[in-house]
Amino acid sequence: MSPYLILAIFLAYTSMLFMVGWITSRKSDNQTFFLGNRQSPWYVVAYGMIGASLSGVTFISIPGDVGNTHFSYMVIVIGYLAGYAVIANVLLPLYYRLNLTSIYSYLGERFGFWSYKTGAFFFIISRIIGASFRMFLVVNVLQLFVFDAWGIPFWFTVVLFIILIMLYTFKGGIRTIVWTDMLQTTFMLLAVIVTIVLIAGDLQVSLRELFNGVMESEYSQLTYFDWQHKHFYLKDFFAGAFIAIVMTGLDQDMMQKNLSCRNLKDAKKNMYWMSSMLVPVNFIFLFLGAVLYIFAAKNNVSIPALSDDLFPAIALQHMPSLAGVTFIIGLIAAAYSSADSAMTALTTSFTVDILGITKRLSWDEKKRIRLRYVVHMCIALVIILVIIGFRVINDQSVISTLFTLAGYTYGPLLGIYAFGLFTRYRVKDRFVPFLAVLSPALCYVISIVDRQLLNGYNFGFELLILNGLITFSGLLIIRRK
Repeated sequence: MSPYLILAIFLAYTSMLFMVGWITSRKSDNQTFFLGNRQSPWYVVAYGMIGASLSGVTFISIPGDVGNTHFSYMVIVIGYLAGYAVIANVLLPLYYRLNLTSIYSYLGERFGFWSYKTGAFFFIISRIIGASFRMFLVVNVLQLFVFDAWGIPFWFTVVLFIILIMLYTFKGGIRTIVWTDMLQTTFMLLAVIVTIVLIAGDLQVSLRELFNGVMESEYSQLTYFDWQHKHFYLKDFFAGAFIAIVMTGLDQDMMQKNLSCRNLKDAKKNMYWMSSMLVPVNFIFLFLGAVLYIFAAKNNVSIPALSDDLFPAIALQHMPSLAGVTFIIGLIAAAYSSADSAMTALTTSFTVDILGITKRLSWDEKKRIRLRYVVHMCIALVIILVIIGFRVINDQSVISTLFTLAGYTYGPLLGIYAFGLFTRYRVKDRFVPFLAVLSPALCYVISIVDRQLLNGYNFGFELLILNGLITFSGLLIIRRK
C-alpha cells in the first residue's frame, strides 16, 4: 500500500472525529465532561461500548491468538454474560441510587477515606496500564508497516496519536466519547467482515464453505477438559465472569458511559443489549483468526513469531489493496478507541477522587475547568511514557498480558467491593492500602509455585478471583466489631 494513501485515510478519519468533537463539545462544562449531563441515548452508548470493549486487543490480538488457544476464548466471553448480569442488577442500581460521578466515591461512604483513595488509585494504575497496552498494540503495527518506511521514530508516532486524542476529547469528554465510540465500533466490525469476504474470494470458496472449513478444523476447539490446562473450561468461564465485573463494573471508564444515560432503566437496557451482542461479535473475530491461519497454510505464508502480527501481515502484504485499506481504517479506529475514553475516565477519576474537585466549593467553574485541563494533559504524558516503555519489554500476546495484569491490579477492587456489598462490617480503614498491596504480591508468589504446591495445577486468568478472595479475607481480619 502507498504510504500516502494510508496518510490520507488517517487524516480523513481524524478529521471526522474532530468534527464530532466540535459538535458535541459546544456549551460544555465539567458535568458535560464527566457525565454528559446524563443525556446520552442508551442505544448509542450500548453500540459504542461494543467497540470500547473490543479495542485493538480484540481487533489484532484475539485473531492471532487462535493459533495457540483455538476458540477457547469463547468460554471467557460466555462467562462475561454472567458478569454483566451482576453489573446490571447489583452495581448499576447502587451507582444510580448514590448519584455517583466517580464510582469509587462509594468506597468512601462505605469504609472511609483510605479505602476510597485505594480504590481510585488501583483503577488509575489498572487503566493506565490497560489503555497503554491497547494503544501500543495498534500503534506498533502502524509503526512497523507504515511509519518505519518514512523514518519516523516510534515515540513520535505515539506522541502524535495521544495529542490528537487529547485535543478532540479536551472539552466534550464523555459526551464526545459516546458518539465517537459508535463510529469506531462500526469501522472495526466492517474491517473484519470485509476481510473475511475478501479471503473467501481469494480461496475461491463461498462463505458457507469457508464456515464449514473453519468448524471442521482444529481451530474450532471450544473447550479443554483437562483441569490442569491453562484454559480448562470452568476456569475460563468463571474468569470471564469476574473479568467482566472488574473490567466493566468496577472500572470508571466503562461505568462513566453507563452513568451518562438518562436513568437506571436506560443504563440496564444498555448493559443487556451490549452483552448479548458481544457473543456474536467476538465469535466473528475468532472466526477471522481461523480464516487467517487457513489462508496462511494454503498460500505458504510464514506465521510471524508474535501472533499479534498475523492479521496485519496478511492484510497488508498478501491481500489486495482493498483488504489493506479496510484493515488500516479498522486499525485507526481501534487506536483511537483504545485511548480516548480511557483518558477521559482517568481525568475524571484523578480530578474527582484524588484532587477532590467536587468538594472545593469555593472554586468557580473556570478554575475547575483549568484544573481538569492540566490533569488531562498530565494523564496523556503518562500514557505516552508507558506505551514507549512497553515496546521494550513486550514478548507475548497482548490479550494474555492484559488479562494477567488485570488479575493483579483489579483483584483488590473486587475484594473490597464484594466486602462492602455482601457484609455489614466496617473495617480499620487505615490498613486497607497495605492489604491492597499485599494481596497482589501474595498472588504473584503463588503463581510462581502453584505447580509444585497444587499437584500440577497452573493458575491462569482465574488468578483474579484468588486475588479478590485474599483481599476479602484480609478485610475480615481487619474488620471492626
